Amino acid sequence: MLKTIFEISKMDCPSEENLIRIKLDGVPGISNLVFDIPNRQLTVFHDGQLELIEKSLIDLNLGCKRIETEQSGQTEFIEQSNQRKILLAVLAINFAFFIIEMTTGLISRSMGLIADSLDMLADSFVYGISLFAVGGTLIRKKKIAGLAGYFQITLAIIGFVEVLRRFVGTERAPDFSTMIVVSILALTANAVCLYLLQKSKSKEAHMQASMIFTSNDVIINLGVIIAGLLVNWLNSNKPDLIIGTIVFVLVIQGAVRILKLGK
Repeated sequence: MLKTIFEISKMDCPSEENLIRIKLDGVPGISNLVFDIPNRQLTVFHDGQLELIEKSLIDLNLGCKRIETEQSGQTEFIEQSNQRKILLAVLAINFAFFIIEMTTGLISRSMGLIADSLDMLADSFVYGISLFAVGGTLIRKKKIAGLAGYFQITLAIIGFVEVLRRFVGTERAPDFSTMIVVSILALTANAVCLYLLQKSKSKEAHMQASMIFTSNDVIINLGVIIAGLLVNWLNSNKPDLIIGTIVFVLVIQGAVRILKLGK
């Protein structure tokens, strides 16, 4: 049994972890994956296929770098019996906030909330693929990933068009109080998701990963909150449109990663 440690510089939340799990699912010879999100490291226990494993990780464009490979005497690994329940809970939270943020974003005229809702939907896609494609064929997983990625990109492009229309138009400023309150709730939801996911890990993982505030989701929530404050201060919709544009870019980047799973 070989043990290879990779540095994954852009692995800062469980969403990237699930992308990696899905990507490596079709690689033969892998016995176990151990994720250390705080230190952005992945340990792969395998019987070979190192070049294929490394290529699969590089294809995700998450900043993969192989640190070392050594022999390991470990042959038994503890399965997390409650992993499916945890993923279902996280999927439910993300999808619920997709609906909440999309609805409140449309009502309050906030592109920041609408964009953030699509980011929540992107996470829902990743967890959903992990759950409902488990045990299925690799072809089935690729089809699901492809459909999810293209759907996400389509929504993001529609969002870009709407942002552009509002930039050149004379739209009223969005309801800043709704932006702030809903974003604080979304921030709390993301913290709960991170806590649940990290709580399900083995002893080798770190519980403090649930408090990583450098994750994209948390940064986005804080960005929308700041945009809401600026909307109120400047009495302008421009801060909301700017944060919306930034988030739509992140959503498309996430969709591209999902599409790579379909290749």
